[in-house]
Parts: sequence; structure tokens; C-alpha cells
Amino acid sequence: MKELLKKLVQIPAPFGYESAMRDAVRAEITNLADEIQVDALGNLIARKGQRGPDGLRVMLSAHMDEIGIIASHVDENGFVRFAPLGNVYAHNCPGARVRFLNGARGLIGSPRYTSSSQPPAIPDMFIDVGATSREDCPVKVGDPAVFENTFLDLGQRVAAKSLDNRISVAAQIEIMRRLSTSPHEIHFVFSVQEEVGQKGALVAAYHLQPELGIALDVTTTGDTPNSARMAVELGKGPAIKVKDEGMIADPRVVRLLAGAAEKLNIPTQREILLNGTTDARWMQAQRAGAPAGTLSIPCRYVHSPSEMVDLGDVEHAVNLMVHLLSAPVHLY
Repeated sequence: MKELLKKLVQIPAPFGYESAMRDAVRAEITNLADEIQVDALGNLIARKGQRGPDGLRVMLSAHMDEIGIIASHVDENGFVRFAPLGNVYAHNCPGARVRFLNGARGLIGSPRYTSSSQPPAIPDMFIDVGATSREDCPVKVGDPAVFENTFLDLGQRVAAKSLDNRISVAAQIEIMRRLSTSPHEIHFVFSVQEEVGQKGALVAAYHLQPELGIALDVTTTGDTPNSARMAVELGKGPAIKVKDEGMIADPRVVRLLAGAAEKLNIPTQREILLNGTTDARWMQAQRAGAPAGTLSIPCRYVHSPSEMVDLGDVEHAVNLMVHLLSAPVHLY
């Protein structure tokens, strides 16, 4: 998946502006699905298979969008003020390079630090695009941008911007490739606007009415020096979510994922995420509701210009989902 991932992370797609990502994903899955549709909000939904006597209507979801920024003001000297698109951390911004969807590039500057431990707030920062006036600035108010960084190949581990959640998009495409037969009717959703309240998943789940929902997303880790206490590490396998800020995963889905992993001798971890949630939140709570959970890929430095994952964790996640979806599912 490394070459696919390298391509996906370079595509700028902040929430609300996912069209380029959607086109790239569609090109990858055109020959893998029985039916492909794009809904009014922009979700790409690919159906594979028909539900058999022992099958369920299953919804898998991996969101295509990433965090970003949007220009809010251009001053007389051509410096661009900006607002966050999603949960952008101020301490990751100074010196970061950004790429606007119109092709303009720049870097984030800030006033002189008054404290070595406290970065300026985002409203005090600006983007320097090399302009000398408002008139020659290539950026206008309302232009969106994303962080820009090169893909760093460290062998088993890789680092890049937007691995949240392009790593899960790549994994979901790989699941579609490897899944030859299934008793289930599976709807692979490549969702939009996850970073702003999981809006794409809300719309898709309402439409699809799944009987089982599983989100594929990243989760933070607690394995770096002086990190927050988090029982997830890179290289120890995908994490089965138990709880996050927006939901408690259905215990039946937790047992289902854990049981399949044990059968295949796949290492897994248990995840309790104190901040943030996933598309599974709305799979669980739409219409009559559905059993739902999340399989998470451990990711260091989430929501920064350089996020890191272990490809072994991704491979385990793909193998687990292919095995799970290839056979009848017994939740009760």
C-alpha cells in the first residue's frame, strides 16, 4: 500500500473540499465495486456483494478529509490571517508550510514568542506567501489550504501529513481488493467532513441503515517520551475502540473484532480515547440504530504536519477485516 498511500497523502482535501480525493479514490475502486454512488454531501459509497441468508448490511467508513486552514483576512502588506478548519493545534503551526487549493504556497509566521513554553494563539499568526501588498497576494479571503510536507519513508514506518485518515482510506481500498467473496452486502463509505462533526457519516448512515457499522480511523498513542497516558503503541497491532468522546462502542462489536483477531493470531490493543470520536458515532445513532465500533490504526503526532504510522499495524487491520467480512457474523 505504500505507493498508494504516498499518492493519497499529497492530495489536498480539507473538510468541505474533498473532491480531488474522491476522484482519486474512485479511480482506485472502479473495478472493485458492484455499484458506486456519490451522495449530496459528497460521500463516495461503493457497494460490494449482495446480502445472503446469513449476511448483514454492513457499513465500513474511512473519512477522506483532513484538517486545514482558511484565509480570513489579507492585510495591506500581503500577509494572510487564517482560521482553522478542524482541530488545528497552535503549537504545530509556526514555521509550517501550507498549500492552498488554488496552488499558492506559503509558510506560517508568528509574532516573537514572549514565553519559550507558550506559542502564540492562531489569531496572532499569519501566512507569508511572499507577497508585498494585498494586490499581489495570490490568496483571497475564503481560500482553503492544508499543511504541506514530503512523504517520509522509514521502512516499516512512514510519516506524512494527513495520515489521519488517508491511512484508513488506503486500508479500506486494500480490503476491497482482497475481499473475494462475502455473505454480506457491504457498503464501503469514503466519507466527507469527519473533522467537523462526522457529518458525512451521519448522512450516509441515515441513508444506508446498516445492521453493522465499523469505522476505520487512526488513534493517538502513548509511546513517545513524556506523552499522555494512552494504552496504545505503534507496532503492537490495530486498536479496538472501547470508548471515545462521542460513543461507547457496542460490546458485541468489540467482542467480534477481538474474537476474529484471536482466531487469526493478530495482535490487537484496547483503545479508550479521551478526546475525539469517529464516524462510528453516527452509525450507532441513526434511525433505529445499529451495533457499531471502530478499528483504529495507531498514529503518532495526530493533527500535525508529520504524522507517523507502522505499516505492520495497517496490514493486521486489513487482514482482520477481510477475514471478518468473508464469513457470517454472529452478534447475538
